[in-house]
Amino acid sequence: MSLVTLFKSVRINLRSPCTLVSACRFNSTTNNTNNNSTEQNEQYEEDIKEKILCASLKFVPELGWSKDALSAGAQTVGYPGVTHGLFHSGGADLVHYFQVSSNNKLVEILKKLQEDSNPLPPVEFVEKACKERLQMVVPYLGKWPQAIAIMSLPPNVPNSLATLLTMVDDICYYAGDRSVDFNWYLRRIGIAGVYKATELYLIQDKSAEHEESWRFLNRRLEDAVQLHDLISKSDVASQGAKDTALSAFVTARNILGLNWNR
Repeated sequence: MSLVTLFKSVRINLRSPCTLVSACRFNSTTNNTNNNSTEQNEQYEEDIKEKILCASLKFVPELGWSKDALSAGAQTVGYPGVTHGLFHSGGADLVHYFQVSSNNKLVEILKKLQEDSNPLPPVEFVEKACKERLQMVVPYLGKWPQAIAIMSLPPNVPNSLATLLTMVDDICYYAGDRSVDFNWYLRRIGIAGVYKATELYLIQDKSAEHEESWRFLNRRLEDAVQLHDLISKSDVASQGAKDTALSAFVTARNILGLNWNR
C-alpha cells in the first residue's frame, strides 16, 4: 500500500468517527451478550444439577451415597445416566446437597417456632431444633456411616464443618441468642458437640421411634448447660478463643456462600 493510499484511508476514518463509535458499541454489545449467555448456561447447568441431586436422594437407602444413586436420579428426571459426570466429587456432592437442603428446611421450621404465640424456653427450643434436624437423617440411617466417612475425607471436611457450624448458628439465632460476649461462642460450639454425639448414638439406636436417642439428646443438653455455666464463670473466656471461634463461623458461612444478614 502506497503512502498516499494509507493517508487517504486514515483521513476517511478520521472524518468518520461514527464508524469507530459503532464498532466500539458493537464490541461492547457482543461482550455483554457473551457474558449473559455464559451466566445463563451456568444457571442452566446448576438447575440440572439440583434436579438430579434432589431425585437421587430416594435411591440412597439402596445404592448409598454414590455415583450409582446419582445415575439413577438423573434417569428419573429425563437425563442419561452418564450425567453423573457433572458431579466431580461423586457421593460427596450428594451428601453436601442433603446437608445444605436439610439446613434450609430446618430454618423454615425454626422461623415457625419463633413466631409461635407460646414460644419455647431457649433450651427446649434448641432440643426440638436438634431433634427436627436429626429426624431428617433417619430415612438414610442405614447408609449414614458411609456419609460420615465420605465427609471425613480431607477434601470434604471444609464443607462438612461449614454445614454443621451454620446449622448450630441458625438454631441459636432463632432460639433468641443475641449475645455478643463469650457465651455466643460457647453455646454454638456446645450445641455442635451435642448434635454430633447424638447423631453417632442415633446410628446404632434400635429403640422404638429412636426414643433412646432423644433421651440421650436431652441428657447431653443438660450437661452442656451445666458446662456452659461453669466455663462462663471462669477466666477461660480469652479474647484469643473468641477470635478463633468467630473466625470459624464466618468461614463456615463464606464456604456455603451465605451472609450474616437475616
